[in-house]
Amino acid sequence: MRSVVVIPARMASSRFPGKPLCDLAGKPMIQWVYEAAIKSQVSDEVVIATPDQEILDAAKAFGAPAIRTSIQHPSGTDRIAEVAQSIKAEYYVNVQGDEPLILPENIAACAAPLGESDEILMGSLYTECADDEIENPAVVKVVVAQNGNALYFSRCPIPYPRNPRLGAVNKHVGLYAYRRDVLERYATWRQTPLESTESLEQLRFLENGVPIRMSKGKPSLLAVDTPEQAEEVRRIILSGGYA
Repeated sequence: MRSVVVIPARMASSRFPGKPLCDLAGKPMIQWVYEAAIKSQVSDEVVIATPDQEILDAAKAFGAPAIRTSIQHPSGTDRIAEVAQSIKAEYYVNVQGDEPLILPENIAACAAPLGESDEILMGSLYTECADDEIENPAVVKVVVAQNGNALYFSRCPIPYPRNPRLGAVNKHVGLYAYRRDVLERYATWRQTPLESTESLEQLRFLENGVPIRMSKGKPSLLAVDTPEQAEEVRRIILSGGYA
């Protein structure tokens, strides 16, 4: 069963322009992500997808294959759907380019359900949400059904504790695996009401009836949205907190 890991990345960012090439302990951020994807052993093929020549040049410099994609894509999933037109596989794994501390075992856990069953159309990952993250709208939460599928994603604390919670609040980790036909269908769908309201692209799949199988992963380290977070990642790497 052929799979491909795709790392979507772009230079444009409202809070941190050029962040994929931000230097982190001697390597650009995108290289840390690429090396983690290789270590996951999910696929022999790991590709960077970008509209920017600077990222294409950087990928070539550290030996990573890269594909130029349209600058018009509103999301990483749209970018991967374009890649799927030229690289044929049974499923694709989306590893976001701003996760330099992503754990290889989390990438593998996200992809595993699709490798084990043809009936699984899409996969993603969750961990337990820390108490100080529950009210933070930048941290996406997910409610998971007893069969392992996602019921809903939100920036709000869910489930709402009208009564005492009987379990942990789940934090969504932004890793995805998709069957080829799901990606092809996604590219034809318009943005959906819940997706627009929450600004969460994974809701477009749920609103169009695609179940998302959630796997439990290990707590993830810091993603990078700001220069301050990049500096914290540098500190973690240089202190030996990430191998």
